[in-house]
Amino acid sequence: MLKTTTAFSIFAFNLLLMTTAYSQDLAFSKQLFDTYDAYRDSALTHRRFKQADILPLIDQLKSDSRFEVTKVGESVEKRPIQLIKVGNGPRKVLLWSQMHGDEPSATMALFDIFNLLRTDGPFEDFKKQLLAETTLYFVPMLNPDGAERYQRRNALDIDLNRDALRLQSPESVLLKGLQQSLKPDFGFNLHDQNTRYSAGPTPKQATISFLATAYDEARNINPVRERSMQLIVGMNRVLQQFIPGGVGRFSDEFEPRAFGDNIQKWGTTLILIESGGYPNDPEKQFIRKLNYVAILSGLQAIATDSYQAESRSEYITIPENERYLFDVLIRNAQIMRGGKPVTVDLGINRYEVNVGNAATFGYRSTIDDLGDLSTFFGIEEIDATGLTLVPGKIHPQPLRSLTDLKKYKLDSLIQQGVTTFRLATPSRATTHLSPVHLLQPTTTPVRPVQTGRIPTFVLRRGNQLRYVFVNGFWLDVSTGDNKLATGVIE
Repeated sequence: MLKTTTAFSIFAFNLLLMTTAYSQDLAFSKQLFDTYDAYRDSALTHRRFKQADILPLIDQLKSDSRFEVTKVGESVEKRPIQLIKVGNGPRKVLLWSQMHGDEPSATMALFDIFNLLRTDGPFEDFKKQLLAETTLYFVPMLNPDGAERYQRRNALDIDLNRDALRLQSPESVLLKGLQQSLKPDFGFNLHDQNTRYSAGPTPKQATISFLATAYDEARNINPVRERSMQLIVGMNRVLQQFIPGGVGRFSDEFEPRAFGDNIQKWGTTLILIESGGYPNDPEKQFIRKLNYVAILSGLQAIATDSYQAESRSEYITIPENERYLFDVLIRNAQIMRGGKPVTVDLGINRYEVNVGNAATFGYRSTIDDLGDLSTFFGIEEIDATGLTLVPGKIHPQPLRSLTDLKKYKLDSLIQQGVTTFRLATPSRATTHLSPVHLLQPTTTPVRPVQTGRIPTFVLRRGNQLRYVFVNGFWLDVSTGDNKLATGVIE
């Protein structure tokens, strides 16, 4: 009986210690979240920045003796790639971002982290411990050529995250060289993912997703991978405060060409973070903030070894990423087929199109699915019960040029169901700022609505107009709720 009581007392004591540690971690992350604006780098406000925008920020670090900035290589097009070192502790951590040029959320967060490490404030004890217990190595932009074009691949059109074996790109050679020479204990592989991933089969966007990458086909778990799972369990707990139900787990199917899988195989505990979508955050500024909190919380767990108290079994409880979301889901619309009414749901997705030098963008949307979509969800949803979907009106007067649009009161025309103009002469553009659908001189408008086509139409009850859709964006005529955005040229 005494032994049983003693064992229970030890268990209760350990549970108390764990609960106290969890409370402290949550309080620390809440403080990071609440004070974030003091450290947010104001030079980065949009996600389509280029290397030229961050080089001055990197140069600023050179004036701080705590930071060591080194050029460690060049991209295909000879853009410099920098390694930023801070700290002198025994636990080595390598963090790299933007190995895909169009995945910049974490890059912004890294510069926010640099600001915290450089600025006096309420985190002095944390910084002192972090820099004494860890040595941090950052590569803020591994693929500057891709960032220049805002594209996934590098200037050789190679996906760096599928080049860990052949090493055909200088950026890939550089990353493997850093892992092999530094031999980091931990690695943070920082990405963005499709904004339409859901956290399990739910309407919740997977705003942040984690992955403890597999190192073999069987997805075995050794101590290296177990540490990944333990760290992710703690970071998930932290983020649930701010995005409850909005954290996903990326598929751990083994990809033998990927850096994450191979770096785990080469002995570095690898934490992959994917930044997804969040409502009304097109520039991913809130998601940037979540990266800042998650990464710093993970680094604290590494500096203190607190992750060792986490149970890897909780990793599997994080819902896996699923594809249950459309950008817009219209439910129960009525369309006419063969003279008969048919009730359908429409799943609409909006795709970015680079404009100019890729510093800005427009949209080209498509109807990606049509039919019974009752098992899916929309980031935006419209209940079209009792409404009939019909084509919008085409304005009778052709446009000689895009500037002719200025002659018209577009708001008034759209309220009347006019969605489309025809161009008198061809245009090389594919998108434009005015929320109307333009047809090239030889383009035939699609009637009736079809999958794979641009969603421009109206929803009405009898003769009364309710919704006007142009290029996948919409106006609610009855309420005035206006989500119309960029137009499209077809």
